[in-house]
Amino acid sequence: MSTPLIQLDRKNTSKKTAPVKKAAAPKTTTIGFVNLGCSKNQVDSEVMLGTLVQDGFHLTDNPKKAEVVIINTCGFIEEAKQESINTILEHGKLKQQGLCRVLIAAGCLAQRYQGDLLKELPELDGVVGTGEFGKIADICRDLLAPKKRHQRVWMSKPPYLYDELAPRIRLGKQHSAYVKIAEGCNRNCAFCAIPLMRGKQRSRSIESIVAEANRLAAEGVKEISLISQDTINYGVDLGLRQGLVSLLRELVRVDGIRWIRPFYLYPQQVTDELLDLYAGETKIAKYIDMPLQHINDRMLKAMHRLGDRGAIERLVDRIRQRIPGVTFRTAFIVGFPGETEAAFTELREYVQQAEFDRVAVFHYSDEEDTSAVGFDGKIERDVMDERRNELLAVQESIAAAKGQEKVGTVLDVLIDGPSEDTSLLLEGRHEGLAPDIDGAVYINDGVASAGDLVKVRITEAATYDLVGQIIS
Repeated sequence: MSTPLIQLDRKNTSKKTAPVKKAAAPKTTTIGFVNLGCSKNQVDSEVMLGTLVQDGFHLTDNPKKAEVVIINTCGFIEEAKQESINTILEHGKLKQQGLCRVLIAAGCLAQRYQGDLLKELPELDGVVGTGEFGKIADICRDLLAPKKRHQRVWMSKPPYLYDELAPRIRLGKQHSAYVKIAEGCNRNCAFCAIPLMRGKQRSRSIESIVAEANRLAAEGVKEISLISQDTINYGVDLGLRQGLVSLLRELVRVDGIRWIRPFYLYPQQVTDELLDLYAGETKIAKYIDMPLQHINDRMLKAMHRLGDRGAIERLVDRIRQRIPGVTFRTAFIVGFPGETEAAFTELREYVQQAEFDRVAVFHYSDEEDTSAVGFDGKIERDVMDERRNELLAVQESIAAAKGQEKVGTVLDVLIDGPSEDTSLLLEGRHEGLAPDIDGAVYINDGVASAGDLVKVRITEAATYDLVGQIIS
């Protein structure tokens, strides 16, 4: 782990602290929990929280009252690693300012850097890799044992994959849940360290996923988001030829679930059968999340991405033809080694031409042990910033125009509850708005509760948000 990684930065905007929840068993030790990173990390955190409560631990959302603080870290890109380090440093102060006796780093950063974290961050008592989440209660008890303090690493190859029997305390909306259908990745993208942190792909069985979906529906969940590192490849390791198709056909039969939203479809192996299922099943959200990463052929080859520009353009056209009204979300990387001005211009012009509904833009980040680290032609950060801003500006005008097209239409909206900005407005999402990453529909007239699906007439549009009134 390089020294520049250890820099204190107090801006930690994506962390989620577990809500207060009392255990059924008598209180033993109080746990404070911080979740960082993506939705896949969130599911891991929810499983660890459920395991701890089932084992008799008590949770608090006030870190100063926690005897054990667990930080589920992210190690995906440089900014995420820096945020994880800053969060560990900040919570390490609780050993002097609070009740903290044990500080644990879990998750992706822990899996990647293991003993290095303990060496460089003496505040830590334990480091827990991605293969040890199911043992978190035993690990806490071990570190709390009345003996001389010593740092420990719990690390193994990451075979752990939760199932429908795993206890979970869900963070966030009670009517919307993430379901992790697989772990790890078999791809070899030159920029990505996920296989190093999460291992090869391991899919859950269809029966296990459906059982979890039924349990969530019984708890009042109306929307499930299917997540993994490579969702289009679901079931390949189980010998399934069209695993995602088979899974979706079973999930649409679960009573109570209104929307099923698969995330992260790799732009290969997308069959007509899958697209027709999207088009024909009302429970499958007409929403494609497919990171394309670039459009220039030379860049795609250097990134070790399958296919070329022609294949991507044909696929995008095919998706739009077979799924009328589909919302298309994608992501691109700027500043990959060797990205010339001409290659970036090609990308910018493609974004303008393709008119995607949502576009995320990431800076390239050197990640240890990935093949791109050794590539020549590294791009300066200020150039990456300029390119990212250019792409986002192009997309902003596209999104604003698409929003105006929805004014006057009537949309089905899933209510998330009162707006975080003001209690005078309700906040919800239509089918084309995914939880946590897209915009919102703000409702200024009508009454509804979180989890209700209502019809809303759109009266105004901002760049990424809409405003409307409930009509029934």
